[in-house]
Amino acid sequence: MTIGNRILLAQHRASQDMIEAFRALPVANVSDCMARVFAAGPELRPMHRSGTLAGSALTVRSRPGDNLFLHKAIDMAEPGDVIVVDAGGDLTNSLMGELMLAHAIRRGIAGFVLNGSIRDIDEIYNENLPVYAAGVTHRGPYKNGPGEINVTISVGGMVVSPGDLVLGDNDGVLSVPYNEMDSVLEAAREKKAREEKQMAAILNGTIDRSWVDAALRESGCEFPDS
Repeated sequence: MTIGNRILLAQHRASQDMIEAFRALPVANVSDCMARVFAAGPELRPMHRSGTLAGSALTVRSRPGDNLFLHKAIDMAEPGDVIVVDAGGDLTNSLMGELMLAHAIRRGIAGFVLNGSIRDIDEIYNENLPVYAAGVTHRGPYKNGPGEINVTISVGGMVVSPGDLVLGDNDGVLSVPYNEMDSVLEAAREKKAREEKQMAAILNGTIDRSWVDAALRESGCEFPDS
């Protein structure tokens, strides 16, 4: 099988129970629990109106500006899959528009993450299937290949393997490695609970802010005592 021009079968998928558990968590909490380095960069923006993206990654590597393998991935995808496309970050040609979106919705696909451009932005916004992309252009794609499906890719500085859990909200999108889901889920739930307690303390005026001065002293900063 030729590297760079091949279609593989996924070896595993994130379970629906795991997907729903992560769906209840803010992306920021999950990101903080992975040392803030496993999330995609700010160039991958939500193009849909609102809502949370959560699903199992089906990965695509394509030539910049070409969507042949993205078409095949939509045909292969199972309900609840998130199609993640590494198209090299080139924004010259769109990778998908309203026709592909309609087909994806009909097939039960959970959403898309593309480090490339899209078009038909009004339709994508109004349909509200979660779509994260790096840009918008009217220029259409080529359909010649080559490409790969179900290989490890990188999008927006984020490494994604087939079956990883993809989570997105209005703050951005990230991927949780398949073998780390349980530990990240536990840590993110604890993080969310701590922040809820902090918010309650802020609202009732009992928040402890002594850590700020302590951190300044630790850094060697000189400042007057209040």
